[in-house]
Amino acid sequence: MKLIIINGPNLNLLGTRETNVYGNQTFDEYFNTLKNRYAKMELSYYQSNVEGELINKLHEVGFTYDGIILNAGGYTHTSVALRDAIAAIKTPTIEVHISNVFAREEFRHQSLIAPKCKGSISGFGMDSYRLAIESFIV
Repeated sequence: MKLIIINGPNLNLLGTRETNVYGNQTFDEYFNTLKNRYAKMELSYYQSNVEGELINKLHEVGFTYDGIILNAGGYTHTSVALRDAIAAIKTPTIEVHISNVFAREEFRHQSLIAPKCKGSISGFGMDSYRLAIESFIV
């Protein structure tokens, strides 16, 4: 199985950014844990702070991968373009958030991408990514 995790803006700062919300582990550290746990899968990772680069990556992998795990960060609540990109591809996409977005500011309660995703997982910390991987296995 070939899966990719795509992280959006500011997620390159995991481990140092708002550790009370996101924890103190870097994503690279966590990704190594995932790769070891799911050694028989082909897992890859991409991160960008730029909306257009995220869209380009979705287009690139959206017809050849078995699944996409997308944490669009702040673009979740604002990007019609990301929503359209998810709708345009064939690969199923799971929306992931580290924090419980529904326990945060009101503007985070709406996801523009969720209706185009296979499902959404939020609030389980970094483990949200593992849960998304597991959802593709079942």
